[in-house]
Order: sequence, then structure tokens, then C-alpha cells
Amino acid sequence: MSVIDQIKAPIATHMDQFELKFRDSMRSSVPLLDKITNYIVKRKGKQIRPMFVFLAAKAHGEINESTHRASALIELLHTATLVHDDVVDDSNERRGFFSVNALWKNKIAVLIGDYLLSKGLLLSLDNDDFHLLKIVSNAVREMSEGELLQIEKARKLDISEEVYYEIIRQKTATLIAACCAAGAASVTRDETQINNMREFGSLTGIAFQIKDDLFDFGDSTDIGKPTGIDIKEKKMTLPLIYALNNSGFSDKRKIINIVKNHNDKPEKVSEVIDFVFAKGGIQYAEKVMNEYKDKALLALHRTPASDARRSLEQLVIYTTQRKK
Repeated sequence: MSVIDQIKAPIATHMDQFELKFRDSMRSSVPLLDKITNYIVKRKGKQIRPMFVFLAAKAHGEINESTHRASALIELLHTATLVHDDVVDDSNERRGFFSVNALWKNKIAVLIGDYLLSKGLLLSLDNDDFHLLKIVSNAVREMSEGELLQIEKARKLDISEEVYYEIIRQKTATLIAACCAAGAASVTRDETQINNMREFGSLTGIAFQIKDDLFDFGDSTDIGKPTGIDIKEKKMTLPLIYALNNSGFSDKRKIINIVKNHNDKPEKVSEVIDFVFAKGGIQYAEKVMNEYKDKALLALHRTPASDARRSLEQLVIYTTQRKK
């Protein structure tokens, strides 16, 4: 049994039901829409987000139809943002598959994103799930703000650690926080419990994103050859920010110049990666990631012990130890 299957064990039947309910939530009478949404469903990933929703719900009560709708709502809105992201980034691939815009062009991809967004909104409104819609809508707003903040800062490459944490809190952590808060809110109206799960999700999300940053360099767990994709895209990640902050003026200027103007040259990207290693950027990022992981586990332990809580613990550890 894989790690993911072990984590899923307390909610396995609900995850199987979710597959069918999520497919149903996308259904349309327009054949082209159905064809594209079927393609989207087929290439889904590990379904980490629905797992957070269901486990957070089970840790606080009994999973119900509201929990299933919360999970579908988050997946619909998240999928909409991914489809739009691929258009904005002019990306032809996602998770090793062709992106929607690569197969059906930008106009159709934007309309598909809009359609998924509307289906998510209607799913909540038709069932009076206003409390869930509020949680998830706030997350989508923050994700947009985080993305725009990153674009604004990428122009000058002057991101401080403080700004970096704000960007990843909004861009990545806020969605996992929404999963955990919505899961809890589907079974309880206790604001303390809901807010605690939101905090747990946010801390986990930050640790998750720092792990993603480390993949760009290949980290000490030896995930393989560094990719340097973030450097090519001029993204300021924690290992690079730390390395720059602990350098002299001339080194700093040289590295920023490479990231800004020579990020398409493999030998120059390798130079940046070597610089980050030499300055201890990898070890620092790993240390910070583990600090956030520990804070997340501390927040989680305010929830009574159960199989679901144990699975959430394993999920946090998995997000910081995964190989891809």
C-alpha cells in the first residue's frame, strides 16, 4: 500500500464517491464542454486538496453531502484558476499532459475556466452553502492578489523574505487553508475549530511551497538533477533570496543580472544554482520548511486524536518529504 493510500484509508470510500460527484458537477449539455471537462478529470493529480477537505471534516464530525460539495467547489474553482494560469503563462503542458489551451486554443480555455468557476458558484448557491462559498471565494481572491504581488516584485527582483512569505501564503497556502477550513465548516459551526484548521492548512501550505522551491535545485534528499525552472521564469524562491541576502554587493548584482537577463542560458542557470548551494540557501530553506511543518503539527494537535488526525499528520509529513 502506497503512502497516499495509507493516508486515504479513513476516507477511502468518500474519495471514491468524490470522483463520481466531481465528474457530475462538471457535466454540461454542450458536447465540446463535456469532452474538455472529461479530459480535465482524466489527468487529475494525487487529489491532495480533496483529501485535506475530507480529513478535516472527519476529524471534527461526520462527513456529509455538504463536505462533498465543499470538496467539489474547491476543485472546480482551483481547476478554473489552473486553466486560466496556463493561458496567462502560455504553457502547453501540465503534469506531463497537454494543457487545455494547447489542445483547444486560448479562447476556449478561458471560457472553460469561466464555466468551471460558474459551476462552483452555482453548486454552493443552489444548496445554500454560503459559509463554504465565503471561505473559498476569499481564497480565490487571495490567490489572485498573491500572483499579482509576485508579478509586481519579479520586475525588480527585490523580494525580501517577508514579502516572499506573503506571496506564498496567498498563492499556495491560502488554498490548503480553505480546504481545511471548509472541511471543518461542513460538519461544525464552531468558529474556533474552523479557524484552527485554517491556521493548520496555511502553515502546511507554506511548508509545501518551500518544498516545491527546493525541487528547483535538487535538495539534500537527492531528488535528482536540478531543473532551474524557477530561475528561468525569474521566480524568487527562498533558497535564492537567502543566498542573495548573505552576499556581497558585487555577487548580488552579478546573480540578479543573470536571473534578469541570461536566464535562458543553461550554463548561467547552473552558475546561479551553484551560488545558492555555496551560500547555504538549500539548508536554510529546509530548516524553515521543517519549522513550518512543526508549527502545523502543533496547530493540528489542538484537534482531538483520531484516525483522521493521524492521516492529516501523515499528509503534512508527506508534503515535506515527497520526491516530486
